[in-house]
Amino acid sequence: MMFKAFLIKYGEIGLKGKNRYLFEDALMRQIRFALNGTGEFEVSKEQGRIFVDFTSDYDYDEVLERLGRVFGIVAICPVVHCDDNRWENLTKVVGDYMDAVYPDKAFTFKVESRRADKNYPKKSMEISADMGEYLLDRFPQAKVDVHNPQILLNIEIRQKTYIYSLSIPGPGGMPVGTNGKAMLLLSGGIDSPVAGYMIAKRGVRIDATYFHAPPYTSERAKEKVIDLAKIVARYAGPIKLNIVNFTDIQMAIYEKCPHDELTIIMRRYMMKIAEYIAKKDGCLGLVTGESIGQVASQTMQSLAATNAVCTMPVYRPVIGFDKNDIVEVSQKIGAFETSILPYEDCCTIFVAKHPVTKPNIRAIERSEFHLADVIDELVETAITTREVLICE
Repeated sequence: MMFKAFLIKYGEIGLKGKNRYLFEDALMRQIRFALNGTGEFEVSKEQGRIFVDFTSDYDYDEVLERLGRVFGIVAICPVVHCDDNRWENLTKVVGDYMDAVYPDKAFTFKVESRRADKNYPKKSMEISADMGEYLLDRFPQAKVDVHNPQILLNIEIRQKTYIYSLSIPGPGGMPVGTNGKAMLLLSGGIDSPVAGYMIAKRGVRIDATYFHAPPYTSERAKEKVIDLAKIVARYAGPIKLNIVNFTDIQMAIYEKCPHDELTIIMRRYMMKIAEYIAKKDGCLGLVTGESIGQVASQTMQSLAATNAVCTMPVYRPVIGFDKNDIVEVSQKIGAFETSILPYEDCCTIFVAKHPVTKPNIRAIERSEFHLADVIDELVETAITTREVLICE
């Protein structure tokens, strides 16, 4: 394996001033977690750079795939070390690197150097000019193009020298865990896994709550949601998944409330239960996959009626997305094929033929009054009997 190390570049973290080290440390923790089991490696930082150095054999493609799921990384640069910084040795290492990585030598290139070790006898501009001259002598077909080169060769001279020219895009965002924790209402659909991915990309650690309704929903529907949680966890880190049995609450709503209000009232109790669990687990908000106008329960009036039962903020990362936008993200993160499996969740069982699209909150509250004799006990039972899984 030619590459024994990777230079990790970050974006927004560089703007964090005196607190930057906290974000760098969080990113390093996420990198260590992501690469666990790939081989022996060390993660370190030096002067605004994060390095992953492998001390054993590893699977190059697997490492790139795992690093490509770590939020906070904007670019992954496979690098070659040069432990002996003497000029004769450095030129040979750089020449061998270019020879191995680029079989076709008819390329244009530019050399950019950074001399972090100020004791090195050549300055950055000298390094770039002299290395460019050496490469032209070694590869006569190559040409220098300082404005629009096909290859940008980077040389960073530290205690040892790092050489790289490849830059593989990362997912961007902020390291998970740097912006608190939130509770995701996770269903078996397309939208909520995307919402979880997007909120995690902003540095939020997520727990999740899924509402299961046996026998109206099968064990396959439950397994589908667990699989989706595992897919999101590849990016967000381990997810604590709360599986709440919602059947008795749904039946009570179905029997005692107007059928055109079923979906709104069920959503309100889902939000109440999710918020209760979220507060117990130290979450700072709820996250849903709702998008304005997509279905009857997601009109502005319906969202207002749902929000009215919550005391903590409700975050909706895909609120302004078209369905095609959501599907595109779902496909990118590998959740789409699982999301479209034909196992229905509890939201799709008790659906009115003509659901209310502009609910009046006072009317909804009056309808919920019919549940007063049973609902508290049903909610408490649902919370205390929930199943808790760690998905990773």
